[in-house]
Amino acid sequence: MPTLKNLPDRADFAHVTDWVFDLDNTLYPHHVDLFSQIDRNMTAYVSELLSLEPGAAKALQKQYYRDHGTTLQGLMIHHGIDPDGFLSRAHAIDYGVLPPDPALGEAIKALPGRKFIFTNGSVRHAEMTARALGILDHFDDIFDIVAAGYLPKPAGDTYDKFMALHRVDTRHAAMFEDLPRNLTVPKALGMKTVLLVPRNLEYGLTEAFERVSDETDHVDFLTDDLAGFLSRLA
Repeated sequence: MPTLKNLPDRADFAHVTDWVFDLDNTLYPHHVDLFSQIDRNMTAYVSELLSLEPGAAKALQKQYYRDHGTTLQGLMIHHGIDPDGFLSRAHAIDYGVLPPDPALGEAIKALPGRKFIFTNGSVRHAEMTARALGILDHFDDIFDIVAAGYLPKPAGDTYDKFMALHRVDTRHAAMFEDLPRNLTVPKALGMKTVLLVPRNLEYGLTEAFERVSDETDHVDFLTDDLAGFLSRLA
């Protein structure tokens, strides 16, 4: 398993012409904790939809997340909900907690080739997040859960759909993610894989599958500083 001290060399990514980034806890660091707002909104949605107490609603929400890749997918399968209404409710958050990151913007801008956001969230959420960070203009496109037909990562069909749409040669691509399981398919497709982790690997209260472990041999690099990592490649 790679370590945080396993810093990249420019030669490791010299072949890369397509740069693919997850959104939440990837383009901004874990400690910003923007996703906690989304998490609360999803719990409230499940609680109201199924008339559950908050504790039971959160437990079911997390079960769907573990089993289906997203809470949304679980709710669609088991309860036939309207996905657009759910996404609007989930992403009704305060983006003001995200500080602009000019260093990240410069690092992404300097990368050779195309840059994409590939998220299990919505285009609007990705745009609002990237705009708050000051990096939106550096991306060629956003591939969201709607474009994926609401089938989330880590489903292989969703990666295939993204790659086909943008004609990505996976042998010349890199994927940046915060969830180890979402890098399994990219690695199998021949992509260079980078896992974003919290500072000092301090995950706090997270699911076991969200954490780096000795079983994540499909991860080429770990970093807790995306801007610093990318600046070594340009």
